[in-house]
Amino acid sequence: MRYLFVGLGGFVGAILRHWLGGLVQPASPHAAFPFGTLVVNLLGCFAIGVVVQAIEARGALHPYARVFLIVGVIGGFTTFSAFASETLNGFRASLPWVAILNVVVSVSLGLLAVWGGRATVAAVVR
Repeated sequence: MRYLFVGLGGFVGAILRHWLGGLVQPASPHAAFPFGTLVVNLLGCFAIGVVVQAIEARGALHPYARVFLIVGVIGGFTTFSAFASETLNGFRASLPWVAILNVVVSVSLGLLAVWGGRATVAAVVR
């Protein structure tokens, strides 16, 4: 049943991401900077902060509602929010080395993985 709630939330989040990114980016058509993605990522970070803090402050949220909102909707909207939240959790747990390592490793390996994927396809498609 959890998977159903995650899937439904992901459906909503992905549609919201596509809609909002498509709304924001054309507003700056000559800009090379991905403003649509930036807005989605920042809103996703804000949303996960609101939901997680509300859960901590007000008590437990039903497990299905939690996975629907956090993993489904916000995760489908942007996984950057999970990355940012987990990094902040490292600092909050007085483990700054975990937070910094998460940033360095995730960004470095993420860029390397994208480059590797592109290089693989480029080598095969020649």
